[in-house]
Amino acid sequence: MIKTDINEIIRSRRSIFPVQYNDKPVSKAFIEAILENANWAPTHRLTQPWRFKVVQGGAKDRFGTFLADTYTDITSDDDFSPFKHKKILNNCKLASAVIAICMQRDPKERIPEWEEIASTAMAVQNMWLTCAANGVGCYWSSPVLIKYIGDFFDLEEGERCLGFFYLGNYNMDEDISSKRDPMESKIEWMS
Repeated sequence: MIKTDINEIIRSRRSIFPVQYNDKPVSKAFIEAILENANWAPTHRLTQPWRFKVVQGGAKDRFGTFLADTYTDITSDDDFSPFKHKKILNNCKLASAVIAICMQRDPKERIPEWEEIASTAMAVQNMWLTCAANGVGCYWSSPVLIKYIGDFFDLEEGERCLGFFYLGNYNMDEDISSKRDPMESKIEWMS
């Protein structure tokens, strides 16, 4: 279902997890569209720090295996969870695509790093809103495994991973309602 009212789109945005995805693939054209919308995020001094690595097909399976193996390697026997290991593999298998969300630090460091992280997050919000407007499920995960992602991807100097954006179609009849505390409790008016 395509939504066009910006208020409705913002308020309907949800985390839709890979376990909720169906077998219908997300098209390459749609992935290109969400990435193009990401490219229009605010960016101080036009550093445009967002970088994305789209993982599909066989690469997605290799990525899932890499993440699961890395989890095994960095987790003590006492803390190891077979459930979590399986979930890591399944998230990649169930997603139509996984997009690594990366941030390329301005080599001249003209602005604070937090501003480039914020710009990248706004780019992801544009992706998320595009998915919400088009009835496509998505989820941003930022596990500890992102610290090891340079062993899978060739990262540029100053580039780092901020998480994974899982993407998939889902059955719209599922209840994905959410709630927020009243906005009044989060505002202090000053005159």
